[in-house]
Parts: sequence; structure tokens; C-alpha cells
Amino acid sequence: MAIAQVLGPGRWLAAEVRDSDTWRLPLSEEHRLEVLEAVRAVETVGTPLRQITPDGFALPTLGPLLRRVREEVVDGHGFALLQGVPVGQMSERQREIAGLGLGCHIGSIASQGPGPVPLVHVRDTGADPSQPRTRSYQHSGRLGFHSDPTDVVALLCLRPARSGGLSALVSSVAVHNEVVRTRPDLAEVLYQPWWHDRRTGDGPDSFYTKPLCTPRQDGRVSISYGPDYMRSAQRGACVPPLTPAQGEAMDLLDRLTHDSRFVLTMDLREGDMQLLNNHVVLHGRTAYQDHPEPDRRHLIRLWFITG
Repeated sequence: MAIAQVLGPGRWLAAEVRDSDTWRLPLSEEHRLEVLEAVRAVETVGTPLRQITPDGFALPTLGPLLRRVREEVVDGHGFALLQGVPVGQMSERQREIAGLGLGCHIGSIASQGPGPVPLVHVRDTGADPSQPRTRSYQHSGRLGFHSDPTDVVALLCLRPARSGGLSALVSSVAVHNEVVRTRPDLAEVLYQPWWHDRRTGDGPDSFYTKPLCTPRQDGRVSISYGPDYMRSAQRGACVPPLTPAQGEAMDLLDRLTHDSRFVLTMDLREGDMQLLNNHVVLHGRTAYQDHPEPDRRHLIRLWFITG
């Protein structure tokens, strides 16, 4: 089949968006006070984390701005950055409430585990990234460009690393279109089933198939990629070797996602909250050097559903 290029605002190059203010929202002092008040209200009522809603996390002046952020993430460039969330004035529990409370204005909270796990703390636990069951948020090494398995992923930065740990984004739509333009034969391969690894064990339930590109009813394409988890799927007894075309396609995707034309980097600081649309944006991270305890790099990861 002939694969067509995808149009729309999700198709961007780094130079086109780097200096734009459309995806940045610096919080004013009034906004920060609203967030603190909303956090206290959730604590007073005792709402469980996974049950926080926009009504229960009221933001009279910030809420309307977050609706515009949602439009930018869901139907615009596919990413946004809130700046100045007052995490320095909060306990760890309050930071969790703040992240979920802000995010629930973008979408409904999604679980991140087999149980109702509403968030994950991203810290270097000393895990070996070469081990097949290690999760990407458990070590300080470089992360390849990937998407998470939900509509939106958010990262709330509580403490940055001593050095490194830059967040990097690419428009997966722009990368898709470049594959279509330069290697239409490999573009067709992206729409075929690929094996992925859940990293939940060694049995067959840990492995599943899914295309990298899935057409949507609105004419767009949902693009899902995770080279680390795709390559580790090769450990599965039920998983066939990558075909030569698949290997070539992955090599091309890895080259394009590291091409400076496509890569937008962000140095997340304390109080920054990054929101990404997994259907149209791939994200990665550079390796980092950490501070000693108790000041180690610390982020909260949150998943949301917008459909």
C-alpha cells in the first residue's frame, strides 16, 4: 500500500517551535496560590489520589488556561510546559496531589501498573539498564526516543540532576513523513505488526504485537515507538527475529530521531511540568550525573487519557 504523509500542527521541526510561546505557560503568583489552596482542599477532604477530579481541584483562574494547554497538547503541537508549580512549598504527598490535580484538567488519570497506581516516582535506583526487566525510569542512563502507552504523559520535576538529564522531543509525525518521503518501502513496514516487551516477566504474557503506526478515524496517525522495549522483546521464546526490513526501519528511525532538524530539548527545572501527546510526540532523555543524597534527581510521572 502507498503511505501518505500526515498533515496538521503535530508535524513540526525543532526550529519552528523552539522560540514559540504557544507551548509555555509560566504560572503567576495568583496561579501558584490557587494550586496550593487546591492541594490543601484535597488533603482536607481526604480524596484518594486516583479519584482527584477538576471539580475537586478547583483552579478559578488557572483552569481556563489549562483548557488551552489541553488543546495545544491534544490538537496542536502535542506538547506543553507549565513553569513554576510551587513544589518547594509542598510535602511529597502534596506534590503528588498537585501533579494529579493539574493533570486531571488535561485528561482523566490512568493507572501505571497492574493495580490502581496513579503515578510513578522517577529516580535512579541503581538498576542495570542492560537487564531485561529494568524499567526506563529506574536508572540514569540515556533513554532512546519512545512513546508511553497512554494518550498523555506528564513529568513534574521536583529536583533536577547535577548535570545532564535533558528531555528531548521529536514530532513523530514529522519523522513519519520523512520516512514516507525518503524510504516509502520502509514506511509500509511501520504499519505492520511488531513485537514489544512489557518487561513483566519471561513468559509469553510479557510479549505482544502492535504496529508502530495506526491510522485514526480523523485522518491522522497514532505513532507508537519504543526501541529499547522492542529490542528486548527478542529475548522471548515466542518472538521471531527482526526481519531485515524491520532492522533497517529501526536504524532509520533512530537516525532521524537524533537528527538536529527534529530534536527539541528541554532542561526541566524544579516546578516544571511537561505534558506530551504520545500519539504525535516521541521523547527521550540524555544520561545524567546526580547529586548525592538527599538531593538526587526526582520527577513524578503521570499518565492521562483524553479520549
